[in-house]
Amino acid sequence: MKTYQAKPAEVRRTWHLIDAEGKVLGDLSVEIARKLMGKHKVTYTPHVDSGDFVVVINATKVVLTGKKATTKMYYSHSGIPGGFKALSFEQVMAKDPRRVIEHAVKGMIPKNKQQDRRMARLKVFVGNEHTYTDKFGK
Repeated sequence: MKTYQAKPAEVRRTWHLIDAEGKVLGDLSVEIARKLMGKHKVTYTPHVDSGDFVVVINATKVVLTGKKATTKMYYSHSGIPGGFKALSFEQVMAKDPRRVIEHAVKGMIPKNKQQDRRMARLKVFVGNEHTYTDKFGK
C-alpha cells in the first residue's frame, strides 16, 4: 500500500457558511482554521493547500468566556518610538468586529508561505447578510 499524496491540481474547494451567533471565539476559530487548512478532508496533505472557503456571518455576536470580555487586550506597534497601541476587546468590537475573528483564526494557522493564501479565503461579515449567496445555492 502506498500513502496518498494530494496534488495541487486535484484540490476541489467548497464553500462553508458559519454563523458565529452565540459561539465561543476560540471554538469558532478552531473550526474555521481547520476548514481553511483542509484538515477536515480525507485527502489532507500538509504541503498542499487543500483548504476551502469560509464565510462567517454575525461576527458581532461572538462570545468570550469568563472575564475575557473586559480583560482581553489587543496589542500593536507601528515600529516608531511611541507607536505602541493597546485596545481592549470591547474597543475592537466597537470599531471592527471582523478583526477579532480574523486575528484569532490567523493565530491558529501555521506561520508559513500558505498563511496569506488561506486567510484570503476567509470572508467575515458583521451582520446576517453576505455577498456570497450564489456560492451556496440559496
